[in-house]
Amino acid sequence: MNLDELKQGLSSLMDSMSGGWQHMRQAASSALTSFRPSEQTNVPEKGEVDDMFYIPSGTWSMLGANLFEDNKRIVVRLELPGVDKNDIDIEVLDNRLVVHGEKRFEREENEGRYRVLQCAYGAFERVLPLPVPVVADQAKATYTNGVLRVELPKQDPGTPHKVRVKVE
Repeated sequence: MNLDELKQGLSSLMDSMSGGWQHMRQAASSALTSFRPSEQTNVPEKGEVDDMFYIPSGTWSMLGANLFEDNKRIVVRLELPGVDKNDIDIEVLDNRLVVHGEKRFEREENEGRYRVLQCAYGAFERVLPLPVPVVADQAKATYTNGVLRVELPKQDPGTPHKVRVKVE
């Protein structure tokens, strides 16, 4: 193998890695969700945690989702680990599914210190664009093992509506 072949191989490897990182960043960007702690969230103060990256005022985390579509419905599965189902609120606004919630921190009862705190806590909002209009008042949701499943019937396209507009 000569130097030119080695350079070409390294260049190809770098292009492949760059493309992979770009794909991962684009795929993850919509799942990246801001968490805003409140007094009810009960997160530890900065002095209670040895993790130098810990920020008690808010953090970001991934809330992954899958959106499935067939002829009659849209099904969204959203991962919400550690969230109580009573802390979840779901809305459909302008062809978007909007999920609000709050993930609360549960303190350990023993003496000691937190060395690492990587989980996000606080109020959050996750917005998922819907590919077609849905019948929002017929939506059904279940929450099992940290996964929210929302089923939304598709709106019938109906017949085209023609309106004549008089020119004045």
